[in-house]
Amino acid sequence: MAKTPKSASTAKPAGVGKSSVSATKKNIRRVQGRPPKNVTPEYPDTNTMLDLYEQMLLIRRFEEKAGQLYGMGVIGGFCHLYIGQEAIVVGMQSVSKEGDSVITSYRDHGHMLACGMTADGVMAELTGRRDGYSRGKGGSMHMFSREKNFFGGHGIVAAQVPIGLGLAFSHQYRNTGGVSLTYFGDGAINQGQVYESFNMAALWKLPVVFVIENNQYGMGTSVSRAAAGRDLADRGKAYGIPGMQVDGMNVLAVREAGAEAMAYCREGKGPFILEMQTYRYRGHSMSDPAKYRTREEVDAMRKQRDPIDSLREILVHDGVENDKIKALDTKVKAIVSKASDFALASPEPDEAELWTDVILEGGVS
Repeated sequence: MAKTPKSASTAKPAGVGKSSVSATKKNIRRVQGRPPKNVTPEYPDTNTMLDLYEQMLLIRRFEEKAGQLYGMGVIGGFCHLYIGQEAIVVGMQSVSKEGDSVITSYRDHGHMLACGMTADGVMAELTGRRDGYSRGKGGSMHMFSREKNFFGGHGIVAAQVPIGLGLAFSHQYRNTGGVSLTYFGDGAINQGQVYESFNMAALWKLPVVFVIENNQYGMGTSVSRAAAGRDLADRGKAYGIPGMQVDGMNVLAVREAGAEAMAYCREGKGPFILEMQTYRYRGHSMSDPAKYRTREEVDAMRKQRDPIDSLREILVHDGVENDKIKALDTKVKAIVSKASDFALASPEPDEAELWTDVILEGGVS
């Protein structure tokens, strides 16, 4: 059985005071037990942090606009927002390589943007328009981009996990050097297909990082009431899969842990599990009033642990002028406003689209 790293990020992320900024810089990911050996922690430069800030802010503003359009009836069906969890996918994708594949659950808008899919195309799909990534037929939960190696968006809990395993097998079989980044939530962790995937990934040493986005609630049920044990990162121990618990509200911690996990996979050692401790500010979906938690709980998380505010404080502490940060805010708002206008101006799909993308004609080349 492979050794399981004891490295963890169970400590709460730094707040937004100056003293906590320096503490965060000295210790990007607090480690319990032995320090990781295969990746040297590296504090990113200012330009990299500005890019991380911009990407997280884009997801935040995009999701806020999506929530607004849903309330206006422009977006229909289910709509699950990623507000609060931005640091996870932004941090992970920032240390991924070209050719890596990504697959996730129905809380997927942020993943699409972090993979480089355009805000215009994603918003058009959310509104069911012809110019969307699935030509208006997939909506919030089912859009894809082969160009960006993004394989969905899946509406069935945990259904993406064995597909992510298949993507890892493809990387191994074709010898691409790529890694499958397979995201799923704490609400999916007890599904049987997850453990079948763990078993096969370990047996065949497949290059897959299982990213558990533990936002503390599976729909309206607290993880403490649904999952025996506290460390979901340890769920692969029976298969010899190393796991790490990470501060998912700290984009720098996510980057460091993600780099270590991906390096492990690329070395041919097999799968790795990352449990991202995070929090969603909105309900499970737009139809969820979230009465299972108090407003005070949510407000405390926003004030003390917000990933965007924390990174902004680090940037200011490092000497980045407020005007530069405000310019990014203005840029992001313009992108989101343009995406909304683009989506609303796009026509609805033609009825003939009902018959497309159903059967593959001519076979596979």
